[in-house]
Amino acid sequence: METVREPAALRAAMAAWRTDGERVALVPTMGALHAGHLALIDAARAAKMRVVASIFVNPKQFGAGEDLGRYPRRETADSRLLLDAGCDLLWLPPVDVMYPDGFATNITVSGVSERWDGAVRPGHFDGVATVIAKLFNQVTPDAAFFGEKDWQQLQVIRRLVADLDLTVEIVGVPTQRDDDGLALSSRNIYLSPDERAAATALPRALGEAARAIGRGDDADAVLAQAHAALDAAGFAIDYLALTDAETLTPGPAAGRPRRLLAAARIGTTRLIDNIAIEQG
Repeated sequence: METVREPAALRAAMAAWRTDGERVALVPTMGALHAGHLALIDAARAAKMRVVASIFVNPKQFGAGEDLGRYPRRETADSRLLLDAGCDLLWLPPVDVMYPDGFATNITVSGVSERWDGAVRPGHFDGVATVIAKLFNQVTPDAAFFGEKDWQQLQVIRRLVADLDLTVEIVGVPTQRDDDGLALSSRNIYLSPDERAAATALPRALGEAARAIGRGDDADAVLAQAHAALDAAGFAIDYLALTDAETLTPGPAAGRPRRLLAAARIGTTRLIDNIAIEQG
């Protein structure tokens, strides 16, 4: 696996692959890799593409008081995981490469970014859209792979690609979970043992609510019950909502795909999760 930190080296590597007729997949990450990230690498490899993983802890998607300073940085361990997973190239741009002096461009994806995490974390999705647009321009991938755990982020990126006529295919990969159901996340390491045990209430409540709504139970009553279960487990809930799966508007129209979205804090750790509603 080649590791590059400068745009010229990245462009040279991409040009060589293109000359050889290779198709390129990008897996953008912020590092602190786990099995969820490696599932994205596996999916990209299964598509018979050369795989680029990026690691960049993007300061523009962290708000004031968020965990930018303590976000885990594990370059050596991450590099080993990517090598073992069959990644072809690791793109490790420094902050001054991504945001040089005088950088003044900001990308806003309206609508789909404005509720839920967009409301709780103002500016977050501007940071996501801006860095993803830069990564797409740098790597020029044929496809990019993202986990469905960050469902709102995935919809923001799909909207970005559609609106700007970008040619990259966006591939969503199902959420990877521990045996007890908790969605894998780099932030899970912040949980104490007691918090980690209590955190399983989040996927359990979402799963029970999704099944109930899918069989036709009253959605408001089901969500109230799920909210109570999370309160009892010690969560402070940012949001728990039934939405249109694509537009993320609440109260989805009949016949439209639906998604339950949730974000909640246990201790000092903020967890997000989501689940599709299957018709019973």
